[in-house]
Amino acid sequence: MKFPGSVLASVFLFVAETSAALYLSSTYRSGGDGMWQALTLLFSLLPCALVQLTLLFVHRDFTRDRPLVLLLHLLQLGPLFRCFEVFCIYCQSNHIEEPYVSITKKRQIPKNGHSEEIEKEVGQAEGKLFTHRSAFSRASVIQAFLGSAPQLTLQLYISVLRQDVSIGRCLFMVLSLLSIVYGALRCNILAIKIKYDEYDVKVKPLAYVCIFLWRSFEIVTRVIVLVLFTSVLKAWVVIDILINFLGFLFYPWILFWCSGSPFPENFEKAFSRLGTTIVLCFLTLLYAGINMFCWSAVQLKINNPDLISKSQNWYRLLVYYMVRFIENAFLLLMWYLYKTDIYMYVCAPLLMLQLLIGYCTAILFMVVFYQFFHPCKKLFSPNASESFQEWLKCACCNRRRRESCESAENTDLRSPTDREETPSSSKISSMPSQILNTDELSSA
Repeated sequence: MKFPGSVLASVFLFVAETSAALYLSSTYRSGGDGMWQALTLLFSLLPCALVQLTLLFVHRDFTRDRPLVLLLHLLQLGPLFRCFEVFCIYCQSNHIEEPYVSITKKRQIPKNGHSEEIEKEVGQAEGKLFTHRSAFSRASVIQAFLGSAPQLTLQLYISVLRQDVSIGRCLFMVLSLLSIVYGALRCNILAIKIKYDEYDVKVKPLAYVCIFLWRSFEIVTRVIVLVLFTSVLKAWVVIDILINFLGFLFYPWILFWCSGSPFPENFEKAFSRLGTTIVLCFLTLLYAGINMFCWSAVQLKINNPDLISKSQNWYRLLVYYMVRFIENAFLLLMWYLYKTDIYMYVCAPLLMLQLLIGYCTAILFMVVFYQFFHPCKKLFSPNASESFQEWLKCACCNRRRRESCESAENTDLRSPTDREETPSSSKISSMPSQILNTDELSSA
């Protein structure tokens, strides 16, 4: 049975980040910064409450008589109890024989064009551990993008304004960054397992390293760009955030309304229509929060029973990174034009170049992951490089067609005198023959 390392990592980041947030808020209170204290507590306690609800929802504790578990979740101690329960199940699984097992069927990733179906026995303990891992993976994503990402942006903004980085704030920012990258990594793995649910997916260590580097460069550059722009244009950054957030928030609903599909009624049997609506709104909120800072790796589809589109859309991925790169470059340009005296000792052009190169490096690691280290790359049709080549070919063909249409319009718009002065091909072709005939007659 696999060691529950992901559960331990999620609980460690949750406890460490919450403790650092409480300590830092106390220092803000002693320093008389009430606004920074309130925002730090908000970005810490709100995701904590959402994490408790997620763990209760996945384990269906609302429909079971477990008052102690509900009390611990109300006291924000649910993740610690769940972690203790996971390791109790893991330690007892090797000493207790399973009275009942279930059989699952998974297909292998095709090798040499052949794909075999594998049957695997899953005991009750392993099934419980799988449920716990799934719950903690979702909790890590929520903690990362609804708590750690705003928290990292806030603390970096405070450091820029004060031109000082204390040890506590530096440690807190490092923990927040690790939490965001880990949440993005779990989001990638969840997306792969949902899209290829019928296959036995095994992620190699090099794939984890590639995803970690991809997400690290992407998130760091995005947060720094937002902080730099906020420090010089505070009012305009609100407009930028609202456009991004509301765009991604309503995009799945717009697709759902345009499709004309009925409202999903069988999402969860224990939920009413109102409960289903609340869950879907929360999922779109999380989807918008993820896309604010990085690529979500999934496409939310409300009319799908799995709520996730299982098709691999390379063009949407390409458009997202192109638009995000242009947006980052524009925000950096505005920062360069309106920068204040606090950036007196900063080489602005060099910093802009480093941030843009950092974002391009993230895109490079993403392409490397999808091309070489994706566990299901043999199932792509086509893969990333072929899709990019097809997109370039389409762009070149469209450009050639446009140029040919423009040249045709130019020829049609020429004046009649120009057309009369231009010799026709028949006249040109007949001139050499006439010259040849006169030469033959003279020689004769």
